Amino acid sequence: MSKDWIGNKAATFATLAASNHSKGEREVNDYYATEPKAVELLLEKEKFSSIILEPSCGEGHISQVLLNSGYAVKSSDLINRGFGEVKDFFEVDEFCGDIITNPPYKVALDFVKHSLDIIPEGNKVAMFLKLQFLEGKARKEFYKENPPKKDLRS
Repeated sequence: MSKDWIGNKAATFATLAASNHSKGEREVNDYYATEPKAVELLLEKEKFSSIILEPSCGEGHISQVLLNSGYAVKSSDLINRGFGEVKDFFEVDEFCGDIITNPPYKVALDFVKHSLDIIPEGNKVAMFLKLQFLEGKARKEFYKENPPKKDLRS
């Protein structure tokens, strides 16, 4: 790869939001809050059941938008960040609603699989994930059995 205009090969990836490089250390628990506008845009494109589980709620950025939009939201997180209850998502056996979350990336595939396992057939799972989530051998195998239903980028 050739150098960019400032001589840094990694800058191209950062510009594309495709970089794992950062100037500081990554957050220990992979916590990166979701911009509320992203949730608003999702709700403009997609309708959800009246009850939603947000199992990685952090400080409530996603949950607050959902609550303000009239949804009943069950918010939880593995770590107490001052919003929702402290609960391990992988200990949830079933949920009779939809799931919307921004999971820790290091366990994102596990979050998607578990979400699909605990909701009724026909309910929805919406995940805020990095584009790189579409790559990888393990996810390729997963997508063969569970192809994404919608692409809301358009």
